[in-house]
Amino acid sequence: MGKIIAIVNQKGGVGKTTTSINLAAALGMLNKKVLVVDLDPQGNATTGVGVDKRGIDGSIYEVMTMKMPIENAIIKTKSMNLSIIPAYLNLAGVDMELIELEKQYKDTDKKFNRVMRLKDELSKVRDNYDFILIDCPPSLGILTTNALAAANSVLIPVQCEYYALEGIMQLINTIMLAQRKVNPNLDIEGVLLTMLSVNTNLGLEVISSIKEFFKERVYDTIIPRLIKLAEAPSHGKTILDYDPKGKGTRAYLNLAKEVIERNGTKEESVG
Repeated sequence: MGKIIAIVNQKGGVGKTTTSINLAAALGMLNKKVLVVDLDPQGNATTGVGVDKRGIDGSIYEVMTMKMPIENAIIKTKSMNLSIIPAYLNLAGVDMELIELEKQYKDTDKKFNRVMRLKDELSKVRDNYDFILIDCPPSLGILTTNALAAANSVLIPVQCEYYALEGIMQLINTIMLAQRKVNPNLDIEGVLLTMLSVNTNLGLEVISSIKEFFKERVYDTIIPRLIKLAEAPSHGKTILDYDPKGKGTRAYLNLAKEVIERNGTKEESVG
C-alpha cells in the first residue's frame, strides 16, 4: 500500500511544487513507483513535469467532482516511474461544487463527504504506487483539508529566510485540527529546508531555529537556492532531466534516500 504524503505550507514561494515534482522524480529514479497529485489550481506541478494542460482529457477536478474515474485521469510522464494527476484553473471552484454534491447526496443512501473526496479516490489506486505525493495549494482551504484527510503524513518545506517561522504555528494548528477532526493518524513526515543562499549568516540562524523547533523531524538534506531549479519547470522538466549532474539533482536524490530510509526501506540500485 502506497505511502501518501501531502506537501504543504500555506505560504507561497517556499518550494512546495519544486519539491513535489523533483522529490517524485528522484524517488522514481530510485525505482519507486510514484504518483503526484496536483492539487493546486495553478497547475504548476502539471506543467513542471512536461504535461501540456491544453491536451489533457481530465484532471483532479473531474475526479473529485465524480465526473471521471481516477484511473482515467492518471498520466504517465517522461520521468522514470512517475505519473501525475494533473490540475488546471477549474479546480479553483471545486469547493462550491463539492458543497452542491454533498447536498444532492444528503437524501440518498449513498455517502458523500466533501472533505474525504480525495481520500476516497486515492484509496482506489494507492496499491499501485510506493509513494503518492500531493502538491497542495498555498492556502488552508478545502483542497488542503482534503489532502490532510487523505495523507499518512505531511512534508513541510520551509524557506531559509527571516520570516520562515511566521505562519508555521498556524500550519501546525491546522495539522492538529485535522488530526482531531478527520485524520487521527496524520503524522509529520519531515521538515525540509529550502532555498538556502550560501554564505549567509541569516540562513544559518534560520536552520538553527527550525532544528530547535522540529528537532529530528528536519531532514539532513537542505535544498540550495539555484537558478537551475528555478529554470527547469519552464522547460517542462524536473531537475533530474534538466541538470542531471548538478547540485539540485544531487540534493533531491539525497532527500529521496532520506524519505525511503525513514519509511523503512532501502532504495534499489539504479544500475
